[in-house]
Amino acid sequence: MLKVNNLVANYGRIEALHGVSLEVGSNEIVALIGSNGAGKTTLLNSISGHVSVNGKVEFDGEEITKLKAHNISRKRLLQVPEGRHVFPGLSVEQNLLVGTVIDSGIRIVSGNYKEDLEMIYHTFPRLKERRKQLAWSLSGGEQQMLAIGRALMGHPKLLMLDEPSMGLAPIIISELFEKIVEINKSGTPVLLVEQNASLALCVSNRAYIIERGKLTLSGDSKELMKDPRVCEAYLGKAK
Repeated sequence: MLKVNNLVANYGRIEALHGVSLEVGSNEIVALIGSNGAGKTTLLNSISGHVSVNGKVEFDGEEITKLKAHNISRKRLLQVPEGRHVFPGLSVEQNLLVGTVIDSGIRIVSGNYKEDLEMIYHTFPRLKERRKQLAWSLSGGEQQMLAIGRALMGHPKLLMLDEPSMGLAPIIISELFEKIVEINKSGTPVLLVEQNASLALCVSNRAYIIERGKLTLSGDSKELMKDPRVCEAYLGKAK
């Protein structure tokens, strides 16, 4: 579904990504693991058109490297940003409805938006309970559910999640990641950026390790959990 080949991204004179290549299959959860400043968010922003890059990005068989972000969203490659970025002054339901349009009132997909809302409320019942509440009044976990739900309203062909566990209590993280697995099993591939390496490896099929803007390791997630380098650097234990 997604192929990234030799991607290079710069912030001014600083090269933030150094020839990154990765793939996400049509039925996979693929994790991207690394420390703060390793280039994880830059990679997602590069794929979704928010950062100018050299190299090649193919999505669903089409090159999208030079497309603007809103045109990439129209192709239903959708990103949930780090920090959620919900609209605080809009209600839960209004935030979700924003996810159905790309610009000038044009829907990303045709169909009945009320059915889409019910799909989201089925996935996240807590959002249905709070559908009239303003987004600023939600807890961090509820805001993360809302941010993911907003993206799902666009029927993503691929969903990119940037640090969904950030700042959340362990019980909420567990619930949230169960939902991410459900979303994937329903047919949506996921590219997951996550500092919680143990959790990311547990839910993903494959994973890539990124350090200082360069991929240093990749493979089957279960095998990476046994790798001494991963154990020592990211899982907090010697192997």
